[in-house]
Amino acid sequence: MAPKKTEIKKIKKTGKLLHPLVALSDDENLPTASNPALHRYLQEISQYELLSREETEKLAISFREDGDQEAAYRLVSANLRLVVKVAMDFQKYWMQNFMDLIQEGNVGLVQATKKFDPYREVKFSYYAAYWIRAYILKFIMDNWRLVKIGTTQAQRKLFFSLNKEKKALEAQGFKPEVKLLATRLKVKESEVIEMSQRMDSWDVSLESPVRSDSDDEQKSFLPSGGPEIEDIVAGGEMKDHLYKLLEVLKEKLNEKETMILEERLLTDEPLTLQTIADRFGISRERVRQIEVNLLKKMKKYLEIEMPDIVDFFDGKRMVQKV
Repeated sequence: MAPKKTEIKKIKKTGKLLHPLVALSDDENLPTASNPALHRYLQEISQYELLSREETEKLAISFREDGDQEAAYRLVSANLRLVVKVAMDFQKYWMQNFMDLIQEGNVGLVQATKKFDPYREVKFSYYAAYWIRAYILKFIMDNWRLVKIGTTQAQRKLFFSLNKEKKALEAQGFKPEVKLLATRLKVKESEVIEMSQRMDSWDVSLESPVRSDSDDEQKSFLPSGGPEIEDIVAGGEMKDHLYKLLEVLKEKLNEKETMILEERLLTDEPLTLQTIADRFGISRERVRQIEVNLLKKMKKYLEIEMPDIVDFFDGKRMVQKV
């Protein structure tokens, strides 16, 4: 299908081989000159005629009702220029190959075509733009650095909005402080600080030195993320004391209660109620009743002998077997 005459005239009038999208867009920094593949792609998609809203609805209904693949093809091809326009909004976040953004946006366009409901009276281009942005943004977040800086939907939204909100505040004469940004974006201050740090820093090898004149590596200064040494020591002492108390308690338990305690409550691979029931030739319900009574007995015993342990007791089994 040949390009529209009006589009050809616009190209000839400038005297340059520029795609009409460049003239129509507010952003004139579309990297066509340095990317011949992009230039060829823009020339190719300019050959597809745009559709009116009535034509779009007709094709969408045909695809939804009859699975008409030709209709889907026309919907996608007619909106390829929309993908380029949306992708241009993300150029500042992706300084590498612009075609990467277009490719991901095209995937979003196809997904939008599959999901679109023509009976909801929503313009297809508005609906498709949402999916296009979503796929482009996810691609940027997944490939921004070696280490992902946005792994949740909230983080991806904050990543895209943070710089935009900073510039908006500066334009209004406000200093983009953390508290104000958090209020405007409806997120926690800690989330703003964390995302700002991630966006303002670059990948650094954990084996690289902290300074050029230092032998200390970056990984030596990373937070452990685990419990403090005081908590580890205190937990160990509590565990030892607890097991001593349980040994005393065992002497007061019958065979069934002892087995439930050792083989069900204090093990990483607890036996099922049915397994214990089969061993003693009783019903599964009876084993459950014995376990409930045993837990009550244990809780009462520990409340007297070791009051601090109550905070670690969930009514069914010891949390982390403290």
